[in-house]
Amino acid sequence: MIVFPNAKINIGLNVVSKRPDGYHNLETIFYPVKLTDALEMVSSDKLQISVSGISIEGNIADNLVIKAYRLLQSDFNLPPVHFHLHKVIPTGTGLGGGSSDAAFALRMLNESFQLDLSLEQLMKYATGLGADCAFFIRNKPAFAKGIGDQFEDIILDLAEYKILIAIPSFSVSTPVAYAGINPQIPEFNLKEIESIPVEKWKDLVMNDFEKSIFQKYPEIKRIKETMYQMDALFASMSGSGSAVFGIFRHLPINPERFFKRDIFVYR
Repeated sequence: MIVFPNAKINIGLNVVSKRPDGYHNLETIFYPVKLTDALEMVSSDKLQISVSGISIEGNIADNLVIKAYRLLQSDFNLPPVHFHLHKVIPTGTGLGGGSSDAAFALRMLNESFQLDLSLEQLMKYATGLGADCAFFIRNKPAFAKGIGDQFEDIILDLAEYKILIAIPSFSVSTPVAYAGINPQIPEFNLKEIESIPVEKWKDLVMNDFEKSIFQKYPEIKRIKETMYQMDALFASMSGSGSAVFGIFRHLPINPERFFKRDIFVYR
């Protein structure tokens, strides 16, 4: 079986308070996009994973796909499998690629081995793998709060627009991103975005990470400015970066020409 775990973008991201456990309460909108990895699973005599495409740092045995398998294996008698993961979504870019891989692995295992887990049960397993992992179980636009693990459905359809994602060759670590954050209640309630045209988002929808991240990584700021120079209706860093997306009515011809060669552009 083969599946295609997709990325997400954050439309707005407000850090509203610091929690007693050291984490932060967030408010954001997760929106799925069509930039995808590929994950294949076949029978094997032992549990293993191979990777192609973008390289993954660290011990491959600690990959979230393997962790997803072992999480279900603790409750079900799963046979060994061989996963092959072709990485297209860069890590450390605010696009949720690793979380998506894990969620799709859970869904694939549930279907392949007829575990009969409901979406709600799969979401509980996914939450144990990462704060935003559960989003990819339902994989539809959602208002997220808590640490990004509590979801409310939101009516948001950007199908009539074009989404351009530009990703620099470097990533942004989560500790670095949070180091410059001052939690506060936002003036604009992101849940109201359903009734507001995209053309008006620019002055209302904010990503709290941008101020400090742009100071440390001015290239990310330049990417956002370039999006607006290309006539984006709205542009923002996704999550804690480093990816930046723009929402357009119409994309210019060959949009890659607006960016440096070391910036990956997805449209």
